[in-house]
Amino acid sequence: MTPDKPEIKKLYTISSGNRKHVFTLPLKNKIKIGKRSYEVKLKHDEKFGSYILWKNRKYPVEIVRSRQNKYEILFNDISYTFTIETPFGYRRMKVLSKQKCRKEKEYVKAPMPGKIIDVLVREGSQVLAGEAIAVLEAMKMQNEIQSPVSGTVVKVQAKPNSTVIKDDVLVEIKVEA
Repeated sequence: MTPDKPEIKKLYTISSGNRKHVFTLPLKNKIKIGKRSYEVKLKHDEKFGSYILWKNRKYPVEIVRSRQNKYEILFNDISYTFTIETPFGYRRMKVLSKQKCRKEKEYVKAPMPGKIIDVLVREGSQVLAGEAIAVLEAMKMQNEIQSPVSGTVVKVQAKPNSTVIKDDVLVEIKVEA
């Protein structure tokens, strides 16, 4: 006689910015934004490849990398990295992150190749987590690059009208204690 496995009712995804998203199982083809529900369909065909159909618009999606529970996807030509965790794995990750020594510096990197349109901070300026620090143009779209932490800008390596590749360091921030 084997013991019953606990039934998992939720999955958690953790984005590269440490934002937590909860998915109730089984997954449904609906998303909820605020109080409104929308139907979402994941489709694949020979002409378009894999895409998400939402509000009658096609958004291309491609899994670029997957290793264990960490994924990098290209959604509508923008790269996103996240992990998928069970409730137990999520609790374990939180405990381990509290035990980790805190970083003194954070390096804000370019999430994709492109051209720096504007740098919104200077060395010595204070930034808050989520505050825009630069504007990056990629594929004719302007993207605000946000600070993942609160702190003081130590060094600005990005310059307006310069070209960057993915993971180039844009700004170095001394993290507030």
